[in-house]
Amino acid sequence: MTIRSRREVVTFKHPFQIRGIDRLLPAGDYEVITDEETIEGLSFEVFRRVATIIMVPGENSRGLTREMVSIGSVDLADAQRIDASADHG
Repeated sequence: MTIRSRREVVTFKHPFQIRGIDRLLPAGDYEVITDEETIEGLSFEVFRRVATIIMVPGENSRGLTREMVSIGSVDLADAQRIDASADHG
């Protein structure tokens, strides 16, 4: 079984909350790491998501430390949708 990690930066224009993190996070750029593994037994390569991790400022650290927090990919998509809709509301 092969596991790969993809890294991307997502930008929030407004302070936001995401399920699994019990505090409001500031607007800004956040690194998101997605781990995927191959699905064995197929005639072509297919990956399925097994983990989504967001790097957030450490609580009470004034940005000096970062925490890796496991989140759901749907929760991330919901937070991004809410952030984008705040521009139109």
